[in-house]
Amino acid sequence: MKAVLTRVSEASVTVDGEVVGEINCPDTGGLLALVGIATADADDPAPKVEKMARKIAELRILDGEVSVEEAGAPVLLVSQFTLYGRTAKGRRPSWSDAAPGSVAEPLIEDIAKQLRERGIQVEQGRFGAMMKVASVNEGPFTVLVET
Repeated sequence: MKAVLTRVSEASVTVDGEVVGEINCPDTGGLLALVGIATADADDPAPKVEKMARKIAELRILDGEVSVEEAGAPVLLVSQFTLYGRTAKGRRPSWSDAAPGSVAEPLIEDIAKQLRERGIQVEQGRFGAMMKVASVNEGPFTVLVET
């Protein structure tokens, strides 16, 4: 699994003109979490899901070096298979390392569930849809997390 975590003051996902997920957190800040699932993540996924949820919740990357969990800040979670695009050869990315939707969607839902169980407000994109993701990045501050 890979995630790109960006500190934001607001972020939203729109599908077919409808906002399906949105966070607005100018006081605490929040995270836009773009999460990619690899084909290999299907093998024993529970520890990988737990680790990714823990990283999203506990990394001290908000202003003042606090975590989302500590600040009571929200997360906008968006599935992003393109994080597994390989670009070493040619001019067209290869998506062969990205998990198919039947594997990735339940794992994304498990990450969201674990974050919610920690008391974190989680908004989501719509799996498999053409999404427009908008964000106001703070810093900018972006990190890559790999499990």
